[in-house]
Amino acid sequence: MAREPSIAAWQWATYERNHRDRVSLALHMIGVPMFIAGVLAAVRLALAGYLPGALFALFVAAAGFGLQVVGHKREAEAPVPFDGPGDFFGRLFVEQFVTFPRFVLTGGWLRNLTRDPKER
Repeated sequence: MAREPSIAAWQWATYERNHRDRVSLALHMIGVPMFIAGVLAAVRLALAGYLPGALFALFVAAAGFGLQVVGHKREAEAPVPFDGPGDFFGRLFVEQFVTFPRFVLTGGWLRNLTRDPKER
């Protein structure tokens, strides 16, 4: 029986073509770190018992995600729709913590940012 690819493998296979718009790329460069920092801070603050701070950190994470949503609406190729809440959260966290950082570190972000607009 063939095994379906992991979320990370599936996401990586389509990531470059779904992230070509320059404004979207800039919004991701701001939004992903906001999301990561917000989630990590929320966990840390919640564990320390500081719930108001944890809620504010979740707001920062949500704002970072919101920036990315705005960017995705600008893309010529829309992302695949979510299959439900499990798919949404799985794909969200993999993209934020794995796929986008990998996209930046492997040069994909810069390639798409500097690509000739006619090639988009």
